[in-house]
Amino acid sequence: MSFLTSLWVRFWAKPCVLPDQVTQLLRQPDRDLCFILPTDAALDHEVIHQLFQGSEWQALLTQRQITNPAWRVINLHSWTGFAGGRLNIRPSGVLRQLLASWMGSIGADIPQRDIELIPVSVFWGRAPGRTDSVWRYLLLDRWAESWSTNSGLHRAIAAMLHGRNLLIQFGDPLSLSDLIGRERDLWLATRLVAKKCRGQFHRHRVAVIGPELASKRRVELTVLRTQTVRQAIRSEMRSKGISRHQAIQAAKENLKEIAADYSGIFVSLLAIVFRRVWNRLYDGVELHHLDKLQAVIDDHEIIYVPCHRSHLDYLLLSYVIYTNGYVVPHIAAGVNLNIPVIGRLLRKGGAFFIRRSFAGSPLYTAVFSRYLALMMARGHSLEYFIEGGRSRTGRLLTPKTGVLTMTVRSYLREPKRPVVFVPVYFGYERIAEGPEYLKELSGVPKQRETFLGLLKALPLLRQQFGKVNVSIGSPIHLDSLLDQYKPTWRNQQIAERPAWLGALVDDLALRIMRHINDTAHVGPINLLALVLLTTPNHALKHSELSRQLMLYVSLLRSLPYSPLVTITTLSAQEMIAYAERMKWIRRDSTEADNLIYVMEDQVAQLNYFRNNVLHLLVLPSSIAGCFQNNSKIRMDDIRRLAWRVYPYLSKEFFLHWDEAAVPGLVELIVNALAEQGLLHTNDGGNSWFRFDGESVEYKQLLLLGQITMPIIERYYMAVSLLLKAGSGRINQEVLIKQCHEAVKQKLQITPMSSPEFFDHGLFKSFLDLLRHRSVLGVNAEGRLTYTDMLVAVADDAEFVLHEEMRKSVYQVVQQ
Repeated sequence: MSFLTSLWVRFWAKPCVLPDQVTQLLRQPDRDLCFILPTDAALDHEVIHQLFQGSEWQALLTQRQITNPAWRVINLHSWTGFAGGRLNIRPSGVLRQLLASWMGSIGADIPQRDIELIPVSVFWGRAPGRTDSVWRYLLLDRWAESWSTNSGLHRAIAAMLHGRNLLIQFGDPLSLSDLIGRERDLWLATRLVAKKCRGQFHRHRVAVIGPELASKRRVELTVLRTQTVRQAIRSEMRSKGISRHQAIQAAKENLKEIAADYSGIFVSLLAIVFRRVWNRLYDGVELHHLDKLQAVIDDHEIIYVPCHRSHLDYLLLSYVIYTNGYVVPHIAAGVNLNIPVIGRLLRKGGAFFIRRSFAGSPLYTAVFSRYLALMMARGHSLEYFIEGGRSRTGRLLTPKTGVLTMTVRSYLREPKRPVVFVPVYFGYERIAEGPEYLKELSGVPKQRETFLGLLKALPLLRQQFGKVNVSIGSPIHLDSLLDQYKPTWRNQQIAERPAWLGALVDDLALRIMRHINDTAHVGPINLLALVLLTTPNHALKHSELSRQLMLYVSLLRSLPYSPLVTITTLSAQEMIAYAERMKWIRRDSTEADNLIYVMEDQVAQLNYFRNNVLHLLVLPSSIAGCFQNNSKIRMDDIRRLAWRVYPYLSKEFFLHWDEAAVPGLVELIVNALAEQGLLHTNDGGNSWFRFDGESVEYKQLLLLGQITMPIIERYYMAVSLLLKAGSGRINQEVLIKQCHEAVKQKLQITPMSSPEFFDHGLFKSFLDLLRHRSVLGVNAEGRLTYTDMLVAVADDAEFVLHEEMRKSVYQVVQQ
């Protein structure tokens, strides 16, 4: 029988090992190693034995050979009864033998080395289980790993059906000396070790399979019976003059509109389908910093909070999470995606739907809030986009804090497991919605999503989409943030809407956005966009382009924005060749030094990928920009200019430095520019000089400075329009409209490659910050007032901007 089991495992089982860090577990020769499985299931043990036979780990494992080879792989519990259908909850005899031997050697003259237990979970398929779908349960879910106790026959069938969907999860090493301590009673020591191992096995199962799914009926009853929803139903009856039955039906309809219908089997099939889809669309999907997720996923309620670039974000994140061994989260999707066919499929994949606005719908708000709280209480990981919608410019949008507030309130009401927010960054090299975004930025109304529209968009998927980089950011622990705002929150009843909640949520949203930026990926398309879109004709000679690309790579590495930022390892020539294959750039080979250029119809779309990483170079660029109009600048003036512009750049790009750190940061940047040969000094750094206008160094500095010139120009335009109108003579809404009209007029004079100039939100954010910093005020009539400080802002902008830019702005402002 054992021979047949070994043969079957060898030819049928195809294990996926997670995490992919087994080598690190084996590189501590001062301790012996023992793998412990939850049960004595023969197939599970055979899988582990064969995993190491003939592998690269076998030599390392031999160095950590335990005294008794039979103890290399042991089990915590044993199956007993007819056909192995009952689990003996007592620790196994082999575990007691191991502990007895190790504890007996402690007092010996030559004590035995410490032993590390490595908990190992083996999953044959993954299905959290459900009780309301009989046929699916009998045919599919019944045989996958779930929370139920299964017989030996059941496990054999599961292995036959899911041998190609086999997942092995290695846990954190458990040191016997740390677990047992000074305990010398074998029975108590065995219980201590067993309890710790069971805890890890349980956390593995929650992370991989997820909590057991409740039936639709059970979810409905739980949500509708909560006090919050019952109060909302009574309010609905009074406000609309309807019966209780009608109000309850309205609540049920709201829940039906919202709720997911997760299917583990559907997700498994979808993973197979999308493995082929991604291979067809992309050159690869690369995941960075998975260790950030692995460090928290076993012990915390996970809330994924990614940036929102494309409709494919939903699918990509679920795919990389699932293929790396973890349960797919329940995803808050816009109700605009709840369209025939697509909506039902998204629900099966874990999507629950959310309206764009809750205004005027107190019953809907109550139902959604309680559904969200139920998902958290049951241990389901969640995912939502706090930007509210997809970014049309490639930059992060101002966060919408409604769902974030509901999440915090739900946790305060019922804190079961600590909540951790996991930021996620998506880095694309082409997005299917690119042409659609450009139309919307130019004023064309957004088209409603329909199934027919999806079918019409399918031909776009024939394009080359390059690589996708998905980066996990540093987790944000909600408990730590609550301790800062309300240290006694654990020991007292918190009001439904405490006064400090708004400030906490705003702080949390800002941290999420900053952590997303902290884990950006800089690819070849991003770098080429940063360089070519700053040139007048979006073209450079091959040699000049290569130099500028390597300059940016050097700056990003010498001035790392964050330890989590990843940068392409391609050379400049490889980047250019790659962008050519992607058809982002063209080459004019009529000259000896080939001219590399961007086609006019590609310029605006390429701007999107520049904006993805603009925050990484925005400060070096703004400092380089100071020298475009000035050949010499004192260091004190550089600090002052940087201090003046930093608050606005920080808000717009979610930069993570405090204002107090800006002076020291400026010195680091200036010294880095000097190390690159772009600046020089002759008085110990009190003044800095650029090279003459014909030098290679000046051209490189000019291109670097041009990255942020459109931003400074936009600020200057808004300030100039306000100064022209006069203090107390125009309100903010009218001023924003004038800015938008001025942009249109400027386009007729000087074409721009920055479609975000049309974004009303950027002008509003700039003016809001001016008001927050008391540069602007509002009089009794609601009109903007200003002081001489605004004039100083305009003077500093004029000091930086080139004369031609100032003239073009002046021309449109005076019209």
